[in-house]
This record gives sequence, C-alpha cells and structure tokens, in this order.
Amino acid sequence: MSKGIFITGTDTDAGKTYISSLIIRALRREQVNAVGYKPICCGDRNDAIEMADASGFADPGDEVLDRINPLWMKTPAAPHVAAMFENTPIDKDVLMSRHGDLSGDYDCVITEGVGGWLVPINGMGFCVAELAVAIGDPVILVVGNKLGALNHTLLTVEAMRSRGIEPAGLVFNNLIDELDTATITNKGIVEDMCGVEVITDVIRGQEEIESWPFMEILGL
Repeated sequence: MSKGIFITGTDTDAGKTYISSLIIRALRREQVNAVGYKPICCGDRNDAIEMADASGFADPGDEVLDRINPLWMKTPAAPHVAAMFENTPIDKDVLMSRHGDLSGDYDCVITEGVGGWLVPINGMGFCVAELAVAIGDPVILVVGNKLGALNHTLLTVEAMRSRGIEPAGLVFNNLIDELDTATITNKGIVEDMCGVEVITDVIRGQEEIESWPFMEILGL
C-alpha cells in the first residue's frame, strides 16, 4: 500500500510547493519512488510543473500534468471562487480517485493543498481540511517564517486538532535572507506553545533537505 504525506501551510505564500518539492527530491534520492500530487491549481500551473520536475519528469507534457494536477482553473482565487467564475463544479470523488491512481503506481504520494488549511474548495462545506481528512495521510504544516507566523501557526494547529488531526510536524520556511527578532525567536516559541516539533528549518534558497524526518514519518 502506498504511503503519503499531506502538505498544508499557514498562508498562501508559505512555501508549500517549494517544501513539497524538496521533500520529493529527498525521498527519491533514497530510492523511494515518490511523486507529487497537486489536486487543484488556480491561476497558473507553475506549482504542478515544479512538483512534476521534482518527481522526475524533466519536461512534463499535458498528460503528466493532468495526472499530477487533475483540476486546473485559470482564475487566481480560492477554488470555490474560481469554480464559480468558470462554471466548473469541483467533485471531491474525482480528486480522491486521482490520488488513488497515483497511490497505485508510486511508493509515496506527497499531496500539496491549496492556500491555507480552511480554504474552501466548494460551497458544500468541502475545504482543504476535509480533503486532508479524506486522504488520511500524516499532515505537515509549512510555516512561512515572518512576523505574524506565531498567530497563523497556532490558529492552524488548533483548527487541525478540531478535526482530529495531530500535525506530524512543522517545517519552518524562512522567507527572508536576514532574520530579525521575530523570525529568529518564532521557532522555539511556537514549539513551546503548540507542542508540535519543528522537524526542519529551511533557509531561503536552500536546494536540498534531509530525508530522514520524512522517512520516519512515512515509516520507511
């Protein structure tokens, strides 16, 4: 049975795709046949392209991108809003089915959500959180480390726990080159306040990440 990790973030620009791609590359270096899954893209399709590249597709065509990213809407907005503008109903079963297809062909599927934890996918109470619950994989929270990250992280962890999900860990993504007082202290403070471990701390522009924390989460 295929294993997987669900990646969510504290904010739209927290760096989910960047971190997801680093994780995929790290696993593949360990000979784990890992692939990225971006169920929904709104606006451009760059996230899916980046994840396809990390998954070993150097020049992905439409067929590959459609497997990794089954739903692409051109409107740069939350999926629910984009779907209304483009008259494109979003079917949860399709997203789950495509995830299942990848799970059948790969050892590990790294799923990246869209936006933050409670971003609405459709108007029927289906949001990113419900997609993560349905998939059932361990959830890693990517923290965009900046002023305000403490509040965003604590709110997200609280919302995750309200759905019965204990975060598997936090990944701190440093968004600026020169850290200030807030960004230097956020890591230690947030661990103490929410009791979730920061499993790795990524500096801006980092090109590789250690595989062992994610191998451990996957039980590999």
